[in-house]
Amino acid sequence: MTANIKKIPLAFGSTQIELNIPEGNISSIILPSEPEIKEGPAFLIKKALENPIKSRRLSEIVNQDSSVVIIVSDVTRPTPTAKLLPPLLEELYLGGAKNENITIVFALGLHRNQTEEESRKLVGEEIYEKIRCIQHDTLRCRRIGISSRGTPIEIFEDIMDADVVIGAGSIEFHYYAGYSGGAKSVLPGVSSRESVITNHKMMIDEKAVSGRVDGPVRQDMEEAAKIFGLDFILNVVLDSKKEVVAAVAGNFVEAHRQGVEVVDSMYKVPVEPADAVIVSCGGFPKDINLFQANKALDNATQAVKAGGSIILVAECAEGIGNQVYECWNRECRSPDEAIERFKKCFEFGGHKTAIIAKVSKKFRLYLVSKLSDEETRNAFFIPMASVEDALSAVLAENPDAKIHLMPHGGQTLPVRKDN
Repeated sequence: MTANIKKIPLAFGSTQIELNIPEGNISSIILPSEPEIKEGPAFLIKKALENPIKSRRLSEIVNQDSSVVIIVSDVTRPTPTAKLLPPLLEELYLGGAKNENITIVFALGLHRNQTEEESRKLVGEEIYEKIRCIQHDTLRCRRIGISSRGTPIEIFEDIMDADVVIGAGSIEFHYYAGYSGGAKSVLPGVSSRESVITNHKMMIDEKAVSGRVDGPVRQDMEEAAKIFGLDFILNVVLDSKKEVVAAVAGNFVEAHRQGVEVVDSMYKVPVEPADAVIVSCGGFPKDINLFQANKALDNATQAVKAGGSIILVAECAEGIGNQVYECWNRECRSPDEAIERFKKCFEFGGHKTAIIAKVSKKFRLYLVSKLSDEETRNAFFIPMASVEDALSAVLAENPDAKIHLMPHGGQTLPVRKDN
């Protein structure tokens, strides 16, 4: 008797590959549950600003003499800043704020400077012309304190004397800060290199994972924002098509947590850990390189029993995607070596090698990609020519293996029912 075979399409770069898997081996297909959007972004944002959480309205906070800073996301983030700013400015004008007293600051963290064209596009032509827009500069920061975890709090000096500081961004899962948004506008957004690196060093803590607000990285960020005095946030939640499905405004912790609840309801999926997981990042650009693809792998770890297997399907058309990561992969001969090196020397990029090293000690990692076998092995994965070959390897060990499928691995976060 032949087993019933189910065909499952998995995104791979800009194309799809088809997985043929016996139905008896499928534990579940893990998918996000996205709401239907009934209202447009302008309506949702305006409503959030009119009903701030644990805060007065911005129009009640500012007056005609207030100097106002709006910290916005940089070009690496999906935040639709040009949609957030018009209703936000309307609310400020209602309180009497004037254009000449408003500054928009791009939160670069440790990212590269933007071109003028990128900045114009992010805020929109009209706003760029009438309001001063500047970029964060890590070399021009002032120390205002130190967090309880020992992070120096050094903030961009151009925003230190503002009467009102607003953080505008989006909330999604973040692989070591738990979630983006909220206090992240301040740290890493407008902080010094030393502040950012000291904070990011906590990423190998057990609690520094996607979907948790109690991890040390996020808690440290929130302490920094409190010491600095972040007055207000406006954050949105986006669906897989990058459309705004929810907006929250107000206190930078309380409003953020309400946004987090929306993200959780859409993208957290309760699961019983299975013997194996087959995970696709969701295609281009999420699997453009191994650096990006690791986010889907990170999410998938929650759905597998210790000692189980993870098959990552990621094209990686642009290779490893980060020179430091590539270098560490070549130089660290074993997972233990990578973990030890990271403890002694924090280097951004090297953190990926250390995180995957940790994962590879718990699970058997297979990779279906365009990377060479050598690059794949250096990154602590077992190279596989096809997803079928990887599945055969898992089933050869355990023909009755129960397997979860994650076609949108970058966006869905399985949550263990045993937690």
